[in-house]
Amino acid sequence: MEQQDLSYTVTTDKDFADAVRAVEEATAAQGMKVQHVHDVQATLKSKGYDSEPLKIIEICNARYAHEVLARDVMISLMMPCKVNVYTREGKTYISALRPTMLAEFFPHADLKEVANQVDAKIRAIVDAAR
Repeated sequence: MEQQDLSYTVTTDKDFADAVRAVEEATAAQGMKVQHVHDVQATLKSKGYDSEPLKIIEICNARYAHEVLARDVMISLMMPCKVNVYTREGKTYISALRPTMLAEFFPHADLKEVANQVDAKIRAIVDAAR
């Protein structure tokens, strides 16, 4: 599996906080909901570790979630969808795990069509947040 099959990543000229807000707004515009935001930098700092900013934004759409879980509950191991915003060496990135890879991990569930639909929404979120 190639890196581009696994993730979709863009750089942005926005600062970190603006990029996070843009992802949250773009998520709503695509009919999805932010389930939770993990502030990895804050969590690591609370344990005594310094790191660059990283937030993992978990997003979901109930219709798609219901559809894939009906096919195989084990797909829940890879849910909800994740969009990460992080900085490295002064640059801000927005990166998402590609839902299309679910079809490869669960070939018996016939996920290609729904995975492509969700993948299009995820890429649209990343592109709009850019």
